[in-house]
Amino acid sequence: MKIYGDSKSGNCLKVKWTADFLGRSYEWIEIDILQGESRTAAYLAINPAGQVPTVILDDGRPLSQSNAIITYLAEGSALIPADAYDRARMTEWMYWEQYSHEPYVAVARFHVKYLGKPVAELEPRLLERGGAALQRMEDGLAGQPFLVGGGVTLADVALVAYTRLAHEGGFSLDLYPAVKAWVARVEAALKIT
Repeated sequence: MKIYGDSKSGNCLKVKWTADFLGRSYEWIEIDILQGESRTAAYLAINPAGQVPTVILDDGRPLSQSNAIITYLAEGSALIPADAYDRARMTEWMYWEQYSHEPYVAVARFHVKYLGKPVAELEPRLLERGGAALQRMEDGLAGQPFLVGGGVTLADVALVAYTRLAHEGGFSLDLYPAVKAWVARVEAALKIT
């Protein structure tokens, strides 16, 4: 399997961490999106959307979108709950991550860390919605170690990617102690350094 990804991207790292956790062998092919490498003719032939990550499976089929990829890779593993309700809750968190977390927490990080914009100059909506997302996680983690059930699932993989780096976008995890403790648990479970 080949994983095309930018190692600065939490969405790409989700795929790497899932493959590593499951012991899947792969070749990592670094694609620097800031240098336009996802917009070359060769890359667009693999993924016409020009986004990372993309995997080329062992049989040659391409697959893109981080949460679709990690779901495919984790099929039949402990990262996907056996219980139908817990599995649906995992998926609920994963959809929420892409629509209500990543567009704010990750985008704020991108503007601060990679575009050099001061936090004070960020669109207030980014900070408000990012803070609301972190509070939603704080509430969701009340009294439980992981987002779904008693162990790490793809919900945790999906959400830890940018949450662990929220400080790079101007968010302090000190305001969200349950989230901060959860990040440490997920990093330990996935052996993320």
